[in-house]
Amino acid sequence: MRRLGVQDLYSLEQYHGLRTDFRKRVLAHKQHRQVAIGPIVTLYFEDRLTIQYQVQEMLRIERIFEREAIEEELAAYNPLIPDGANLKATFMIEVPDPDERRIELERLADIELRLYARVDALDPVFAIADEDLERTSEGKTSAVHFVRFELGTPGCERLKNGAALVFGFDAPEYEHVTTLTDTQRNALVADLD
Repeated sequence: MRRLGVQDLYSLEQYHGLRTDFRKRVLAHKQHRQVAIGPIVTLYFEDRLTIQYQVQEMLRIERIFEREAIEEELAAYNPLIPDGANLKATFMIEVPDPDERRIELERLADIELRLYARVDALDPVFAIADEDLERTSEGKTSAVHFVRFELGTPGCERLKNGAALVFGFDAPEYEHVTTLTDTQRNALVADLD
């Protein structure tokens, strides 16, 4: 999947006029790119369109229009775009109550290292988490992680041919597994081109 360049973005003025329709398009696109694993973990899979939306929103909110600053934003967000052999997601532990969230984050320390994807009957592929950030500290994890699943050629080929895709945790403190629906799987297979 091609990375975003300055030429792929709308100017602030253009985006202002297009934002409502663009936002609707992105929200519809994201609908089948979310995977809940158990009651409190959700993976939000990123691609070129979701990252363009995030960058456009950041530029709008921060009123960024200088080319150098735009390129800095792109440098920060482009690594979240899959490269055709992997899937990339924002991993969120979603517990609304702050006190309960603190308890869960302590209980689930290092959980991001136990997250896996499994294609069909192949061996699980464990997530590579937070490559550029330290997210676990002081005996607890963070509520947000950025993860990458390197599926390899056999995994990618099997997915393209309709194989099942499962996400889960190899962790006694959070033993949950989710098999994707065909709609979800098909949405993610598009990232492998």
